[in-house]
Amino acid sequence: MESLQSVELPSSFGAPAYGVHRQPPGPPPTHDEIGTGPPMTDTDSKTPGVDSTTSGRGSAPLTRQQPPGGLPPSGGAEQEVGKVAGTEDSTPLKFHVALSPDAYLQLDDVVSTRRQIPGYGEVVTSGVVTEVVARHEGAAFGSDVFLIADGILPATVQEIAEVATTRVEPECYVPPRPGAVAIRAAGADRDAALYFDKMDARIPAGIGRDGEPIYLNLEFLDGTRGAHVSISGISGVATKTSFALFLLHSLFTSGALGARAVNAKALIFSVKGEDLLFVDQPNTRLDDTLRAAYARLGLPARPFASAGFYAPPLPGDTTGRPHVTGRTSGVTAFWWTLAEFCQRELLPYVFADVEDEKNQYTIVVHQVTSRLHREAQAAGNDGAVAIDGATIRTWAEMIAFICEKVTDEATRAHWAGPAVGMGTVNAFVRRLRSSQRPLGPLIRGDLSTVTDRPVTHSIDTSGQQVTVVDLHNLPERAQRFVVGVVLAAETDRKEQAGPGGLLFTMIDELNKYAPREGSSPIKDVLLDIAERGRSLGIILIGAQQTASEVERRIVSNSSIKIVGRLDPAEAGRPEYGFLPASQRQRATLAKPGTMFVSQPEIPVPLAVEFPFPAWATRLSEVADPTFTTGTSAADWNAGGAARPDPFSKLPHTLSDSWFDDPDDGAIDEPPF
Repeated sequence: MESLQSVELPSSFGAPAYGVHRQPPGPPPTHDEIGTGPPMTDTDSKTPGVDSTTSGRGSAPLTRQQPPGGLPPSGGAEQEVGKVAGTEDSTPLKFHVALSPDAYLQLDDVVSTRRQIPGYGEVVTSGVVTEVVARHEGAAFGSDVFLIADGILPATVQEIAEVATTRVEPECYVPPRPGAVAIRAAGADRDAALYFDKMDARIPAGIGRDGEPIYLNLEFLDGTRGAHVSISGISGVATKTSFALFLLHSLFTSGALGARAVNAKALIFSVKGEDLLFVDQPNTRLDDTLRAAYARLGLPARPFASAGFYAPPLPGDTTGRPHVTGRTSGVTAFWWTLAEFCQRELLPYVFADVEDEKNQYTIVVHQVTSRLHREAQAAGNDGAVAIDGATIRTWAEMIAFICEKVTDEATRAHWAGPAVGMGTVNAFVRRLRSSQRPLGPLIRGDLSTVTDRPVTHSIDTSGQQVTVVDLHNLPERAQRFVVGVVLAAETDRKEQAGPGGLLFTMIDELNKYAPREGSSPIKDVLLDIAERGRSLGIILIGAQQTASEVERRIVSNSSIKIVGRLDPAEAGRPEYGFLPASQRQRATLAKPGTMFVSQPEIPVPLAVEFPFPAWATRLSEVADPTFTTGTSAADWNAGGAARPDPFSKLPHTLSDSWFDDPDDGAIDEPPF
């Protein structure tokens, strides 16, 4: 998970979060409250008014305008900020606002203006500020700024905001008239400008720049009108994983899903340490301020109430203990038995490299897969198989058996295919043998699944709302195998169960599993989910550093596109064409916790900030004092997870004073 640094937001937000500082009206905060920089004043957050000695005119107090007759009542006070500018072209899709001397607009503010049209009545054009320009009117040279500052040269400071239209109501696309009053939309007018009033069910996505909540339309998340989410940004800075988890938290706790929340599940593949193994534990930073931030969004400030955790088994261990160190309680080891491997035809997922499907040896892969499915028989209760009289208990033995069958002249035609040459067979053998080390701990026939205490080795999403699969201890090839096999199994299960439940699948580093070029079994599964997953109830939440390296059809099928901090070169790619030019530039400067959210109903992406996680993101953040990760000797004997002795494989000599007496009186350091 990305490293997150929290900063304190002003009282309008009321919670620690990531992102920029906003200065609300009221007493200026102290230096400690801001965290960095000198104390701010009330005027620091606004565009200062123009001094009469400089501009040649006095400043008039800002007035509150009442809605004209016939307009729907606004949920908040309308604030006039200026008038539609006449020096710039005004179109139905973009217009400019000249700001009053003592008013200001910042990026992402929502602006509305009105025009009377014969036959239509009043047409309200609303939009989002995408650029603000300030300049001296009356200056001809760069050095004139000093003369103007000294009051020698008369000039006027003028700010002009560019507004991208988001909604025209009713739909009479006429340009706003120069000189028309422009207001900062609030309340019901703001909701109308951003289509929030048209959302039957909406999901809080964070807080906007104006301090008010920003929502996503659930219909573009649950498959009703669209599905899938694409999150892009620099690793460690863009907080992609954190925002994806916040989005899941919002989905499950906002009440938008209604009765469907009972059958809504989340499957999360974790590839960045053990940070996601604590999402069911409250964060030590959870205080009244953070609770207020979640309350602002209508969400409870709590961890995920129902979560299950899976990790691969410890390499070299025959008791099926999970390979984890930070959390050793409540984690289940997962693997596939050799019998399951053969019956479910999982061999193609061993060859998951993107270039593999272009090679002829894939013919051998499918031929061997079919042969294993037909001839393998279960042997015992530990997952071993018997083929042609040979009993196979480990992945290494299976590799040796297959290699012998495809290279022996007597059996090669039967196992590899009648018209396959030795060159193709050798290519298959080389790649198969290279999988022995990464996949050895995952494909087993030496772990008993029938004991006094039943052992569950399959990843099951039905027993809890959130299922976390920890992959960080696995090599990249093994990670691809797990993701491909689990997603294929979940797709088959959803096809058999039919529509009704929702499965939100979160995958980090999506470009590794579904790259733009090449083909592989895993990429085929992800494409299948992207193209018809909404009909099955499978929703993909993909996170990647570079959307330009992900399969185009997956990105294009994502209804919700989210961007955090971007590399400047990546920001210029056509995959980010949905961002206005100003937002592309801002994405290269965005602080952790600031995301740009694009959804189909709103033409302009909206900048949001989301609060600090209410759940622990690492072991040090676990607030529960009774939560422990230690393993006692009794747990060790019962098969619980524990860290092995790092010196157990070192050779001993009789001269070692501690060989016969391991208790040397020293105090062991944890976790040993």
